[in-house]
Amino acid sequence: MKHYPHYLELHPAMHARGTVRLPGSKSISNRTLLLAALAQGTTQIFDLLASDDTHVMLMALQQLGVKWEQVGDTRQYTVHGVNGVFPVHQADLFMGNAGTAIRPLTAALAVIGGDYTLHGVSRMHERPIGDLADALNAVGTQIEYTGQPGFPPLHIRRGHIHAQRMQVKGNVSSQFLTSLLMAGPLMAQDQAVTIDVVGELISKPYIEITLNLMRRFGVTVERHGWQSFTIPAGQRYVSPGTIHVEGDASSASYFLAAGAIAGGPVRVEGVGLNSIQGDVRFVEALEQMGAAITMGDNWIEAKSSGVLKAIDADFNHIPDAAMTIAVAALYADGTSTLRNIGSWRVKETDRIAAMAAELRKLGAVVEEGADYLRVTPPAVIQSAAIDTYDDHRMAMCFSLASLDGAARRGNLIRINDPKCVAKTFPDYFDAFAKITQDNLF
Repeated sequence: MKHYPHYLELHPAMHARGTVRLPGSKSISNRTLLLAALAQGTTQIFDLLASDDTHVMLMALQQLGVKWEQVGDTRQYTVHGVNGVFPVHQADLFMGNAGTAIRPLTAALAVIGGDYTLHGVSRMHERPIGDLADALNAVGTQIEYTGQPGFPPLHIRRGHIHAQRMQVKGNVSSQFLTSLLMAGPLMAQDQAVTIDVVGELISKPYIEITLNLMRRFGVTVERHGWQSFTIPAGQRYVSPGTIHVEGDASSASYFLAAGAIAGGPVRVEGVGLNSIQGDVRFVEALEQMGAAITMGDNWIEAKSSGVLKAIDADFNHIPDAAMTIAVAALYADGTSTLRNIGSWRVKETDRIAAMAAELRKLGAVVEEGADYLRVTPPAVIQSAAIDTYDDHRMAMCFSLASLDGAARRGNLIRINDPKCVAKTFPDYFDAFAKITQDNLF
């Protein structure tokens, strides 16, 4: 893994142009690893993301007795499926701060049964999991909180499942529904299982990713709008043989925004018209701001068509990529409003509070609400030391504030604790330097 200093200084960049090959999607990578582990048969996974979060999942699966091998030092892995039963029935699993690992794994372990403890870094113990645990315990699993109720760490013991119908809240994290869906076939051997969503379901595109990957592994889910999902009885996960992980669409947002802010063209490779990730819809927001976007089957390109326009939009469907819009708003011609982003509060950090604090350092006027952010850009972006809150997306977003060097008259952006990008994109700053004429020092 790349070694970073305690901070990086990004010198002003006049232009952004070039091509970036994206790392694999985190969401697809960790879902694929768990499905391959649970499946019957052996799966060859290509282009798996190399990051802290996937490492956490790989290590947990190894502790649970799942055999896997990395092919040399490539991003190709071979996972030997356990056909729905983990060989190891007692384990203490460290999950870091990987929501995409702890939540689906909690559901699978609770349904399969055993004696397991799951814990993570201190921030993980502040990230809610109660809605998922409550939904599972209501149908007979035994998940106990060993710290604060509703949050990890957890102790899972063998329960007695009776899961014809379940319900889960949809307004905190779509990962709770994803976890129940992925564990669904393990509960639906003798009878169908229906999962009802209580309230509004946020981040619907991430559920689409889950359903798509489940189909790849041989399981179909009947969707009744966004309020109810039925897993028919008697289905098992079966390896598709090989599967390729798309490039990460959330990571694409930083480079595409750079092209929109600082001329371009900037092209990302690994996602495009055929992507199963909802975050590719980030480009619609960029287009609303005035960027010129072109797309192919496996690439997207952005360039500037002049001054960016302010935006007022609902970002419930793409909360991660929406963070990039908040920083792009520094370059807009007026006040931008990002609405329906309450899920930011329970991510790697409280992203609404963190984003507001750091944008203000740059001279922006920011209004922070329970589920919205309003950003008025400064006349001139100020030099600032940006705190990253151990949140990979904070570090990557605020690299964009180093763009447009002419207007900024030589100001510097310092990114504190840049190593946090290892969560999803260890080589991010090298890739960013490549498109900004090596402005990294």
